Amino acid sequence: MSDIILDVQNLSMHYETLEGNVLAVKDVTFNVKSGESFGLVGESGCGKTSVAMTLLQLQPENSVISEGSIKLDGKELIGLSENELRKVRWDSISIVFQGAMNAWNPVIKIGEQIREALREHYPENSKQTNIDKINQLFKMVGLDESTANRFPHELSGGMKQRAVIALALSCDPKIIIADEPTTALDVVIQDQILNEIKKVQELLGLSLIYISHDIAVIAEMTDKIAVMYAGSIVEIGPTSEVFNSPKHSYTKALLDSTPSIKGEKKKLKSLDGEPPSLINKIEGCSFAPRCPNRNISCKPERDMKLIEVGHDHFVDSCSLGENYE
Repeated sequence: MSDIILDVQNLSMHYETLEGNVLAVKDVTFNVKSGESFGLVGESGCGKTSVAMTLLQLQPENSVISEGSIKLDGKELIGLSENELRKVRWDSISIVFQGAMNAWNPVIKIGEQIREALREHYPENSKQTNIDKINQLFKMVGLDESTANRFPHELSGGMKQRAVIALALSCDPKIIIADEPTTALDVVIQDQILNEIKKVQELLGLSLIYISHDIAVIAEMTDKIAVMYAGSIVEIGPTSEVFNSPKHSYTKALLDSTPSIKGEKKKLKSLDGEPPSLINKIEGCSFAPRCPNRNISCKPERDMKLIEVGHDHFVDSCSLGENYE
C-alpha cells in the first residue's frame, strides 16, 4: 500500500477579475507521504497560499479550479460538495492560517472556539470529553489549561499562535498546512513556535506542508521542498539535495540572499526586478526576464516542464540549457 497521503496532479487555478484571469496556480504537481514534512517556498505572490487554499477549497468565490486532481488518502477532493468538504476539513486536513493574531473571534473565549470545531466533527462527545481534549491539546503546545477561559486579546502573539496550532490539531488530522505560521512574531518566539510544530509532528506522526518565503526556515523544517515562481513549481526535491545542489537560477538566487552562520562569510545578493503579472498567459520560462544566467541557459520561448536531474529531484527544463531540448 502506498504511503502517499496527499497526491496533487497538474493542479491549475485562476482568479476571475475585471482585468482578466489571474493564473495563480499553474500545473502544480507534488505529493506528501505519511509523516513527511513538505515545504513550499518563494517570493510573496508566487502562489504558495493559493495552493494551500485550493487544497482545502477555501479560496475566494472568484476562483476557478480549471484542471487537476487533489487526492487525500486516495479520495478525490475536487468536485465534492460543501457538506462533503466540511467533513474532510479539520478531520483529515487542517491549516494554521497566516496571521493567527486575527484568526480568533475577539468576543468568544479561546476554549469555546475550539469546542465548536469538536462539536461539529464529534457531536457524540460529552462536554467533559471536549474539555479534556482541549486541555490535552494545550499541554501539547505549551499552554496552560486556563487559556481556554481567556479571550484572544488577553493572549500574547506567541500564545495566540500556539492556540491556533491546538485548534488545527483538535480533530486529529492526518496532514496540517502551516501557512507562514510565524508571521509578525519576534525571532525568539518564532524559534519556539517552529520547535513546537516539529515536536507535535513527531509526537503524532503527522504530515506537514510548511509554507514560507524564508528558505532558511524551510531548510530546518522540511524533508522535501518545492520552489515556486509565478504560480509554478520550478524545482522540487529532497531538501538537502536542493540546498546542496540547486539547479534552477531562482533557487540559487533565494539561497544567495539568505545569510548563514556556517562556512566563510559572503556578501548577500539581491534579485533585480519583480515577479511577472499573472493576468496574461506567460509563454515559456517565466523567470527569463530576471534570470542572471539568461544569456547562458534561459530560453524564454521554450515551454516549461520538469526534468529529473537526481533521485526524486526535478527542475524546470528551461534552466538546464540545450542538452534538455
